[in-house]
Amino acid sequence: QVQVVESGGGLVQAGGSLRLSCAASGSTFSTPAMGWYRQAPGKQREWVATATSGGNTNYTADSVKGRFTLSRDNAKNTAYLQMNSLKPEDTAVYYCFVITGGARYWGQGTQVTVSS
Repeated sequence: QVQVVESGGGLVQAGGSLRLSCAASGSTFSTPAMGWYRQAPGKQREWVATATSGGNTNYTADSVKGRFTLSRDNAKNTAYLQMNSLKPEDTAVYYCFVITGGARYWGQGTQVTVSS
């Protein structure tokens, strides 16, 4: 079984920054693929960023490119999403995922609210 735990959400003013953390534990393969989706009220879940298995390549959505940076600590199986220049439209619940052993596991989500 794999556990995925996010932290770091909160309330921030537009233009501010937050850093989300995602820790994976349990039966994970070495350096699993990890990443983030988000879901705003009344909208579908939107992909934000992915770090591939092996940890060598990161991808980010066009909507956050240049503002959000995904990084990871492979020794800790932890991924970080550094979010800068936040906008009100970034307000959402952010969900971390881990792909390992052919299955995708989700965290419980962390709320990010950006006030204008």
